Order: sequence, then C-alpha cells, then structure tokens
Amino acid sequence: MNDLRIIARLDIKSHNLIKGINLEGLRVIGNPVEYAKKYYESGIDELLYMDTVATLYGRNNLHSLINKTAKEIFVPMTVGGGIRSVEDAINVLRIGADKVAINTAAVKDPSIIPSLAEKVGSQAIVVSIEAKKQQGFWEVYTDNGREKTGLDVVKWSQEVVKLGAGEILLTSVDNEGTRKGFDLDLLKIMSNCINVPIIASGGLGCPDHAVKAVRETNINAIAVADYIHYQRGTILELKKELAKNEIKIRII
Repeated sequence: MNDLRIIARLDIKSHNLIKGINLEGLRVIGNPVEYAKKYYESGIDELLYMDTVATLYGRNNLHSLINKTAKEIFVPMTVGGGIRSVEDAINVLRIGADKVAINTAAVKDPSIIPSLAEKVGSQAIVVSIEAKKQQGFWEVYTDNGREKTGLDVVKWSQEVVKLGAGEILLTSVDNEGTRKGFDLDLLKIMSNCINVPIIASGGLGCPDHAVKAVRETNINAIAVADYIHYQRGTILELKKELAKNEIKIRII
C-alpha cells in the first residue's frame, strides 16, 4: 500500500472558507488561502477546494483563489464545484489545479468522464460522491447534499470508474461535520467494489477515527476539515498517531 494521504478539505462560499454539519448550517471560518498556507506549512499532503454554491449559480468562482494558491503552495491541489464541461475542467487545470472533482455534471451527463479522461487523463479526474443512507442502500446526492438523484452509490461508483474516473471522493453527508467518525460500513463496501483510490470524507473527530478507518477498510486518503479548522488537533498529531499504529504516512 502507498502512503496514506491526508488532504485538507476547504469548502468555499463567496471567497470565504466555511464549515457546517451534514453540509448545512455553514459558518464562516476565515480566509481560505491563509488556512491553506498554514496547513501546507504543517505538512498536509494535498489540498481540496470545493466551491459549495457553484452548481447553484452555474459557475466555478475559484479561479483567483486557485491562481494565488498555486503560486504559494506546492502540494497537489484538487478543485471542485461548478465544473460543467470539459472546457471548465481544462481551464481550472490550466491555472494551477492538479485534479478536478466533478459531481453534478457527471450525474447529468456521464459522458463528460470519458471525454475528460481523453483530454487530461484519468489521473486528473476525481468523481465526488455525496452519500446519504436510505433504507437498504446509500443514495447519491448532488448540489452540496441538497438534491436527491435516486442513484445507488455503489452502482454509480462502479459506473464512473468504468468511464474513466481516476479517484473517488466519498463524502458521508450523514457523518460530515459530526465528529463521530467515518461511515465504516459505506467505506468497507466501496473499497471492496472499486479499484481506484478512495478519499474518505465526513466525520473525523479524533485520530482514532482515522486509524480505525484505515485498519478496517481499503481507503487511500482521508479528507480533514472540522478537525483542523477548529483546532481539535493538528496535522502532525494526526500523522504521528497513524504512524504509531504502523500505518504508512509521510511525516515532514
């Protein structure tokens, strides 16, 4: 297994870093570039910028933020939210992102995935899946957890991988921001049914949650937000706890 990656997730609304619970009740945290720099200096492996209202307004509003970040921070950066076409994705990559995350656009027209893979390669495509537990299955949601799709998360993930997705960002809407740990049942099922890296997002409240998720599932990365934004712990503390439990991790 490659080193586990720790990814700082920065949800953005109107140029502000925000955070909520279950993707709702969003509170302003501060300046996203300042926080990104702090996390970079603290040893984060990657950054993930998500424009939380981009789909609502039909555009991605992060171009100046991406440009500024790319000049000052030198870890891989994934950008999502409001990417509706191959052209949108290429523009984001051109100004400094290393990968794009797509959700709503892929649900509306799955052919965007192979079209994008042909242009930029699967390694640059992250399909973001927002999952909510229903009776007997997990349902795919879009628009930052606002819109039901009727799609089964497991079947949808298998489809997008066949189409060319290089990675899956899997957010448990039920656990997101709750600090009660990851949805291990969902992660176990998903990590056994697809063969691309999975980023687990939603629920990290302490290092033990990360240790448990890595030991019990086959995830490749963990997205952290609340845990670091509210200073419940540091990136270094999290990485040291993982290393202490014999989990391969990069520590600066």
